[in-house]
Amino acid sequence: MKFWEHFFIQALFSYGSTIGFAICINVPRRALNVAGLAGMASWLTYVGAVMIHVGRVMGSLLGAFIVGVCGIVFARIKHMPVIVFNIPAMVPLVPGATAYQAIRCLALGQLNKAMKLTVLVGMIAGAMAVGFMIAQVVSELSKWLWQRDLEWRRRHEHEKSKSA
Repeated sequence: MKFWEHFFIQALFSYGSTIGFAICINVPRRALNVAGLAGMASWLTYVGAVMIHVGRVMGSLLGAFIVGVCGIVFARIKHMPVIVFNIPAMVPLVPGATAYQAIRCLALGQLNKAMKLTVLVGMIAGAMAVGFMIAQVVSELSKWLWQRDLEWRRRHEHEKSKSA
């Protein structure tokens, strides 16, 4: 399979799974398409990171960062709460297959492999939380810097008008 075909299939299924989950949790209709785009962007970021050998954990962190950024941007554009976009967009990143494999290995008595997979699931979940948190911190920091810059400009213009 060609690279672009693989990439297109990944994009299509991540978009569809995000919208499917969003419908299940009653996301408003006007937010479905944008939530799907956020999920697709996060998954393609993850896939790209894994393809360049960054690793599954770091790929999950980057994907969760993209979820956070997309959620903030789309919430401002659509005038809706951020959580409407963030929760469905995280679905493609959830390590469900790895968690299943860990439980399966545990049931089959393969304790070493089960432990390795369980630790991997925990690391991926932690990376998702950290990536999401970094996006929120970056957003708050950029808001603070923007407001500080505006206040400085207002004071500077006010001082100019007084001296003139």
